[in-house]
Amino acid sequence: MDVWLASNSPRRCALLQPLFPNLHHEGLVGVDETPPSGTVEQQVLAVCLRKAEALPETNHSLVIVADTMLSDPDEHSLSMGKPRDLAHAATMLVRLSGRMHQVWSATAVRWNGAWHQWCESALVSVPELTSGELEALLTSNSWVGKAGGYDLAGPMGEHARLVEGQECTVLGLAAGAMEFLETLASTQ
Repeated sequence: MDVWLASNSPRRCALLQPLFPNLHHEGLVGVDETPPSGTVEQQVLAVCLRKAEALPETNHSLVIVADTMLSDPDEHSLSMGKPRDLAHAATMLVRLSGRMHQVWSATAVRWNGAWHQWCESALVSVPELTSGELEALLTSNSWVGKAGGYDLAGPMGEHARLVEGQECTVLGLAAGAMEFLETLASTQ
C-alpha cells in the first residue's frame, strides 16, 4: 500500500512505520496553523482539515494528516501552541508543572477517495518539576516543534503520566484513527 503521512513529526512516523513499512512522510509547507476561534477541540480539527484541504494531488492510496494541541491548564478553551523559542518553552513547562492538562489530536485519513476524520483527547499529569528537571528538559531540545513544549515519548516521559485516553493521542494521532489504520494494515 502506498501511504503518505503529510507530517514531519518523528513520533507520528514511529507510530505508523510498523503498520506501513514503506511509509512516505513529508510535511506540508505554507499551511496556516493559526487556530481559529472556538474550543480547543474545534481549533485542532479545523487546523487538521486545513492541512487536508492544502494537500496537492497525489497518487498515494492512503493519505494521513494530523494536528495536536494542548488545552491551557488555566483556561481550557485556549490552546497552548508550540514554543517559539527556549524562553517560551520554559514558560510552557512551568505552567504545566504540577498540573493536569488535556491534549487534543485530530487526524484525517483519505482512503478510497473519501476523507475520514477523528478528534480525541487524553489527560496528562505532570508532577511538580524541579529546577534541575526543567533545565534537563529544556537543554534536551525535545520541546522543539512540540505542542505544549514537550514530547511524552522523549525526556518528559520520565515525568508525565497518562491519566486518561490513549498514548497515541498525546503523541499526535487520534486513537480512533490508529484503530482504523491498524485494521487497514491488517487487510493488506
